[in-house]
Amino acid sequence: MPEKQPTKSEWIEVKNSKIHNNGVFAAKDIPKGTKVIEYKGNKLTKDQSDDRATEIEEMNKSNPDYGAVYIFELNKKYDIDGSPEWNTARWINHSCEPNCEIDIIKDHIWVIALKDIKKGEEISYNYGYDIDDFKDHPCKCGSKKCVGYILEEDLWPKLKKQLAKKK
Repeated sequence: MPEKQPTKSEWIEVKNSKIHNNGVFAAKDIPKGTKVIEYKGNKLTKDQSDDRATEIEEMNKSNPDYGAVYIFELNKKYDIDGSPEWNTARWINHSCEPNCEIDIIKDHIWVIALKDIKKGEEISYNYGYDIDDFKDHPCKCGSKKCVGYILEEDLWPKLKKQLAKKK
């Protein structure tokens, strides 16, 4: 049975973000390597996940305020739909210069501090999107390293080549 209580973490609080609406911020200093919060939700097969993403995208066409797709790949067979309101981790924003990373440990998706994070600093990780639909995912992180799109860092050189060709 899915969890109904908000995912809690002593390390974080949700507040307004300059990056995108809500964000997750350090409630206190967080040491490097800390499991900040687990990304939770409803476990879906890949087919269910595709159907759910399509459903949300369709709802967004008629109501742009409906919400985002919070589907996270767990493994080759399953995804996690993090959209339930009790999943506090869904508010963590993407950054091209993140202070956290994702690690999947025994079928649990953890947000882990890449470095020491100061109280009040926004928690972020690189969403790691593929390059196929990069234009659909503009980045608003504002970091010095921002490439303008939410994209896996390994693909940045390929993106820069594609963008240079269009100039």
